[in-house]
Amino acid sequence: MYSVAKWCLNGDPCIIKLANTWVIINAGGGPTEDKPDVTLAPPIDLKNVSSFMNIRVADIQAKYDEWRSKGVEFLTPPIDRGAEIRCYMRDPDGYIIEVGEATGILKMFDEKVN
Repeated sequence: MYSVAKWCLNGDPCIIKLANTWVIINAGGGPTEDKPDVTLAPPIDLKNVSSFMNIRVADIQAKYDEWRSKGVEFLTPPIDRGAEIRCYMRDPDGYIIEVGEATGILKMFDEKVN
């Protein structure tokens, strides 16, 4: 079976190849030449975030069950919001990651095209 995901570097940074896209995950760090006055750091207050990543999966309930059994901390179980079923989890540094399954939104796109 053909796999579209591959771990390319496990560490800091972590690099994952998804099909023809590279996802690079950094833990943060101090200023560099190209960001001389910026320090990247995990959120201090977990109730206030300035950004988060979105992941779409084919079967959110299956992923929720699998990842939860491996210790992933979710804010809530998946909730059906009409256009999608989604929930949020935290990575080990406290960042929010949205995990969703497109449902009604696909129908909305089909209606606009036809």
